[in-house]
Amino acid sequence: MIKEFRDFINRGNVLDLAVAVIIGGAFGAITTSLVNQVIMPVIGLILGGADFSNLGIIMKDGDKYASVADAVAAGAPVLQYGAFLNTVINFFLIAIVLFFIVKAFNQAKKAFEKPATPAAPAGPSAEVKLLTEIRDALKQR
Repeated sequence: MIKEFRDFINRGNVLDLAVAVIIGGAFGAITTSLVNQVIMPVIGLILGGADFSNLGIIMKDGDKYASVADAVAAGAPVLQYGAFLNTVINFFLIAIVLFFIVKAFNQAKKAFEKPATPAAPAGPSAEVKLLTEIRDALKQR
């Protein structure tokens, strides 16, 4: 069993997967930061400062709280559909940003790839060489 585990770990795929997960996590943090701190403020400005996180339904003793945020802070049961909307919007923005990043990466990759060099034309076949020699010999006569 230990030998099988060692063989499994020593395959290249596990190490590649581990690196991909770590880089993916770091890249996820970068894209989340881009969306939350760069793109969402612009969208908030365009929408007149709309912040969906304060939208919700206080399910018990709603008249005791001034806002959804106060109810959440007090631990009251709150159906926070605004936070869900923010998460969905963030998901779509992250997906769009990733689409453009991957598209730019693929275009850059194509630009840096070496164009395939055409194969050098093959020399004349043995038959053509023989016929050429015969022709040249006939011309000399």
